[in-house]
Amino acid sequence: MSIHLKKGAPGTRVLGLGSYRPRRRVTNHELAQVMDTNDEWIQSRVGIAERRWASDDETLVEMAVAAGGKALAASGLAPDEVDLVVLASASLRAPIPGIGPQVAHRLGIPRPGAFDLNAGCAGFCYALGVASDAIRGGSARNALVVGVERLTDVTDQTDRSTAVIFADGAGAAVIGASEEPEIGPVVWGSDGDQYNAIEIAAGSSTMTMAGQAVYRWATTKLTDTLVEAMEAAGVGPDDIDVFAPHQANLRIVESMTRKLGFGEKTVVARDIVQSGNTSAASVPLALSALLESGEAKSGDLALVLGYGAGLTFAGQVFRLP
Repeated sequence: MSIHLKKGAPGTRVLGLGSYRPRRRVTNHELAQVMDTNDEWIQSRVGIAERRWASDDETLVEMAVAAGGKALAASGLAPDEVDLVVLASASLRAPIPGIGPQVAHRLGIPRPGAFDLNAGCAGFCYALGVASDAIRGGSARNALVVGVERLTDVTDQTDRSTAVIFADGAGAAVIGASEEPEIGPVVWGSDGDQYNAIEIAAGSSTMTMAGQAVYRWATTKLTDTLVEAMEAAGVGPDDIDVFAPHQANLRIVESMTRKLGFGEKTVVARDIVQSGNTSAASVPLALSALLESGEAKSGDLALVLGYGAGLTFAGQVFRLP
């Protein structure tokens, strides 16, 4: 007797995006009051002017529910039409239980497959790839993907090398079946020889980062991944309307933009200036901001890339909802 398999969809698409930004804005001037730094130093090195820090009531679950609810509303789906929830985060304070099932329950999604995924700052793009493949493989009909972080929980607020960079927030996407593929293949990988370049070491409660090593890796190794993601989707730089890489450092964003040869036609996400580095939340936050401002529009072809702790990376091309 042969084992039966479900028949999946021929393609997938993003049906809706949603985001949540914490209420508190923290400027560079405010940080300069408590540590040896200033606005010029921060902006010249990472390009950040301000960032959002979550208050006590803005928990990972609350922010994920807020972003996920907006994505569901934008998708036009009812909660009971979603049967997979993938939550990406690198800042959960307790290993068990994960918060994916709780977020699904809060959103009224009945008994979905639900789990947390930790691929550092590449988390959202990893989760998008997993969800898209699950739908094409017949394991799900529609999926909710959420990237959410409270990096202030794991940042030493006296360490200017990290405290000026990391921030909080959540972004989400609803993924559904499509007759024509609107999400390209994920191109992902890892460079585990530098696994501890970004880490919370055993016995520690705060994150450390070898900033220069990560910068060199991102600017010298990851442009090839972006090219591979475009080739896998059958498109080239001239076809890309929106470029939204992980918002780790404005200098890295500008370096990648130059190397790929994007012209004035391509809108480049620079959400890091106002939001800081929000890890797994940064790509959906940046895309949501561009759609809300009108700089990007429905149907635009976006190239995204997540990369971070591990060192992990994942990129893909998809049409904006």
